Amino acid sequence: MLNAKFIRQNPELVKAKLQTRKVDPAEVETYLALDQQNREAITKIEGLKRQKNQLTQQVSQNDPQTAAGQALITEVKTMNTEIKQAEVAQGELNERLNYLAVRFPNLPADDLPVGPDEASNVEMRTYGTIPTFAFKPKAHWELGESLGILDFDRAAKVAGARFVYYKDAGALLERAVYNFMLDLHTQKQGYHEVIPPYLVNAQTMYGTGQFPKFKEDVYTVESSGMTLIPTAEVPLTNYYANEILTEAQLPTYFTALTPCYRSEAGSAGRDTRGLIRMHQFHKVEMVKYCKPEDSAAELEKLTDNAEEVLRELGLAYHVIKLSTGDTGFSAAKTYDIEVWMPEQGVYREISSCSNCLDFQARRAMIRYRKADGSVAYVHTLNGSGLAVGRTVAAILENYQQADGSVKIPKVLQRYTNGLTEIKLL
Repeated sequence: MLNAKFIRQNPELVKAKLQTRKVDPAEVETYLALDQQNREAITKIEGLKRQKNQLTQQVSQNDPQTAAGQALITEVKTMNTEIKQAEVAQGELNERLNYLAVRFPNLPADDLPVGPDEASNVEMRTYGTIPTFAFKPKAHWELGESLGILDFDRAAKVAGARFVYYKDAGALLERAVYNFMLDLHTQKQGYHEVIPPYLVNAQTMYGTGQFPKFKEDVYTVESSGMTLIPTAEVPLTNYYANEILTEAQLPTYFTALTPCYRSEAGSAGRDTRGLIRMHQFHKVEMVKYCKPEDSAAELEKLTDNAEEVLRELGLAYHVIKLSTGDTGFSAAKTYDIEVWMPEQGVYREISSCSNCLDFQARRAMIRYRKADGSVAYVHTLNGSGLAVGRTVAAILENYQQADGSVKIPKVLQRYTNGLTEIKLL
């Protein structure tokens, strides 16, 4: 959530920045008008209550049996009615104001490229050598099915489209990938491993910005109102919700492997085959809490933490800075890491690393006490470290051999019981 005081003091800046994120400036004008009316209504209520207190004192000083005393009692009753009516009106104003406030995205960082969509994203760097093949490379789903390690047809029978069964060496490879990621994050990069809840309440979804704007993108259990997490960012970022940390606790890094559940609303016809866009998939997530002055540097470190996974796996990738129109709702700045996929001959997203500044902390009420005793909001960051299924897909395509077998990257072999290659049945 944006800082209301900042919006009041910088209306033109806020309108200009939010317009680059597809927010009509008229919505900001409406917000400012409602905010002014709301503050005036609060001032009016406070004034009425002061008047009532003065009258109440006069009542206590007058004989209630006299005409003057009765008149004062009647005036207090009238004042009570007026206060209640004013509070109802102010409550309605505040509801309308909050409806807009919680739907404004974060303000984009000053160094973001301005543009409406991904076409305006900027490549920051590349890593690795794009592999060449003496044969036409196959798609990962074709390799997985021919090797008997991925079964999409039976998953569709059981659950529907965009689900998969991992089998035998496929399940082993998936497990090797996420165990490698977790070990790297915890043993080398300083993250605390967490196994969080996979079901969360609506307030938790609100805290990270998924609710109320993106309810159609998730799976909610109707009987309980609980939501299956779309990413471990949600429970990890809310770990300290409604708490005040000490300055000594910052920065704090968390990582978690979880299943992720997404309805993929609006993605009809996109990536209908393979592991790229699933309703259920595993992801290793990284979340950071830090002091505001440190978050820019922490984003660079976070992105490098994700890149290190790909470097260790020997996969070519590039890093892009997202434009204002392509940046996620809660983020002020995002780097996407895209891995090379030989069959399509393109880079595909495998990680998104974002600095949310204090946007999520304001919604989830996560603060810290400074050395001088004052209290401020923390900054939160999150990144995929990595999306596991997409990593498996990249390994299958980049490490495929002419005979249809797939070599296992050396860094994973200690997790695969010595298996070095997945061969045709």
